[in-house]
Amino acid sequence: MQNFTPRIWFVLAFWMLAFAARAQSFAAGGQHTLSIHADGTLWAWGLNAQGQLGIGSTTYQTSPVQVGTATNWKSVAAGQYHTVAVRQDGTLWTWGLNNYSQLGNSSAAGNQTSPVQVGTATNWQSVSAGYYHTLAVRTDGTLWAWGFNYDGEVGNATTDTQATPVQIGTATNWKSVAAGAYHSLATHTDGTLWGWGLNNYGQSGVGAAGSQTKPIQIGTGNNWQSVAAGFYHSVALRTDGTLWTWGQNTYGQLGTASTANQSAPLQVGTNTTWQSVGAGAYHTLATRADGTLWSWGYNYWGQLGLGHSAYQATPCR
Repeated sequence: MQNFTPRIWFVLAFWMLAFAARAQSFAAGGQHTLSIHADGTLWAWGLNAQGQLGIGSTTYQTSPVQVGTATNWKSVAAGQYHTVAVRQDGTLWTWGLNNYSQLGNSSAAGNQTSPVQVGTATNWQSVSAGYYHTLAVRTDGTLWAWGFNYDGEVGNATTDTQATPVQIGTATNWKSVAAGAYHSLATHTDGTLWGWGLNNYGQSGVGAAGSQTKPIQIGTGNNWQSVAAGFYHSVALRTDGTLWTWGQNTYGQLGTASTANQSAPLQVGTNTTWQSVGAGAYHTLATRADGTLWSWGYNYWGQLGLGHSAYQATPCR
């Protein structure tokens, strides 16, 4: 028995490494995680009280469990308690908490413990899930949103909750979307950046203005490459490799060496080799072209991965 436990841990570690090697993409929600394998299968683990894992039950999982038997999953996004995914055939699927119609499958439907198709469209391209709302772009460049809308985060010029996907404006050049807790961000194919929804910390990026119920262009730049949204802060990259942040900065999550909130994009340092970014609730991660990983912001639980739990107001590695 003395050698049994180490052997079990060795096998478990080997299995997890093998699982990670097969994973093609990941999505992290409030307290649940999903990944798509190269073979098109979808896997989930973590909290499952609202069915956000999509495995047909509300039992939480401490290791990955396959979601159904489909082998054509393309992309997945995780909100606080719900999940949304696109299949290779362009269909859209949602599951989990539906208290504010964030699943988009009509207000009459309750929580879903297994994937449920949203409508019949087969041209969904990309998705993003906020706290209680969802954003998606179709292959024709149109933008759609649904769910909780008290602060205008859906973007359809109202504050009414939307039970099914509603098109936002008439533009057909939307490229990508990012949903924060109660605000939304998106880019156009022309490199412009847009924000709307709750703006109490300046997270929508539209200056000192209040909440916005429809997309408003952020500044005049046309070289925005990608954008990510935390709970109340935002982070984006430009095509010149510079990194910009705005919104809440209570824990240094903007990386600007202070804790002052920002109502418009502010460049982080002077480095021009930033490659990718991601925003957690109150912390931020980013990679550079040399493959190094940097993190900053809230760190009470060690989420920055720096070997300690002190908050960081500038990018650290």
